[in-house]
Amino acid sequence: MRLVESFTSLQGESTHAGRICFFIRLAGCNLDCNYCDTRYGRSFGAGEPASVDELVRRAQESGTKLVEITGGEPLATPETPELCRRLLDAGFEVLLETNGSLPIAEIPREVRKILDCKLPGSGMAERNDFSNYALLAPHDEVKFVISCRADFDAMLEVIRRYDLPSKTANLLASPVWGRVAFTDLAEWVVSSRAPVRMQLQMHKLIWGDRPGV
Repeated sequence: MRLVESFTSLQGESTHAGRICFFIRLAGCNLDCNYCDTRYGRSFGAGEPASVDELVRRAQESGTKLVEITGGEPLATPETPELCRRLLDAGFEVLLETNGSLPIAEIPREVRKILDCKLPGSGMAERNDFSNYALLAPHDEVKFVISCRADFDAMLEVIRRYDLPSKTANLLASPVWGRVAFTDLAEWVVSSRAPVRMQLQMHKLIWGDRPGV
């Protein structure tokens, strides 16, 4: 597996926002969303080689028990399920952020999966693997990144069609940085009475748009 970066910071998104977290960013992504903010991790040749043992050791040295595996797209790395199991066995609470296009079946159920649903504004909506929704546990999350009002309406349709509230209460709506005003998304959420939690990217509000924080 190839590691782009690992670091300890505040979790900036999800229902775990604000918690201290050790991040493992793996290289390579099978999608090309037009709002991607981690393009430095998209190449499958990015970063440096790293073993599962090395990454578990780094997590143990981080001083925190919350770990997020992200990318790139971590499910494009064959060793990711093993890494998840090893971190769980070592006593970590494990988050996995995935773009929603690859199957999550091999990921241990105890892992808290944060599953993106790609909306039309991403340019990648046709790549969603909606069969993953049948595998969601109540502690898992579905994240919708909103770039326009049409994306918001598409989110509402996905939530309805797949009855997502019956699978998890953790449905997140997040504005694309610089494209959607926070006030606009807030108004859409409130007026629609959508069963979602609006979230902002806390790490960007604190440190700006730079890697490794």
